[in-house]
Amino acid sequence: MFYKDERLALFIDGSNLYAAAKSLGFDIDYKLLRAEFMRRGKLLRAFYYTALLENDEYSPIRPLVDWLHYNGFTMVTKAAKEYTDSQGRRKVKGNMDIELAVNAMELAPHVDHIVLFSGDGDFRPLVESLQRQGVRVSVVSTIRSQPPMISDELRRQADNFIELDGLREVIGRPPRDPMPEREREEEFTAK
Repeated sequence: MFYKDERLALFIDGSNLYAAAKSLGFDIDYKLLRAEFMRRGKLLRAFYYTALLENDEYSPIRPLVDWLHYNGFTMVTKAAKEYTDSQGRRKVKGNMDIELAVNAMELAPHVDHIVLFSGDGDFRPLVESLQRQGVRVSVVSTIRSQPPMISDELRRQADNFIELDGLREVIGRPPRDPMPEREREEEFTAK
């Protein structure tokens, strides 16, 4: 439930939202996402949190980060840490939970409603604290994936759960083909 006169802020856990949308078979159109929540209330801020690999010459997320930055989103990024696990596999760690929680707590006195795009159960205490400060919290994630992308504790704590799949027609677009057109043509003609 949204009220036209309420002050809204969006907090998007980038990797969590990406994984949820991918599990449902669509991509997020962030221009449409921002427009949808501007329609639902007075959107004060739209934060997007992601970790970036600094040493990669090209990061596939860099164009999205740049676009979001130029189109009304407040970008919160940090360098991801790369390491090798005990089986010798390359792993990347870039948790943004603390940054998101701190920003939400700082903004709480200035908003009526926070929309959290994440299913991470670690955010349950944050949601509870925001609610004690009088802020309503909606959580956007999915229970329609296998397994569900939202923790039961977070879903129960939220004032409102918004099923991401229910927003597909409003903020979604078909997934981009991972293979560029020219490469697909070359692969097709090589056969």
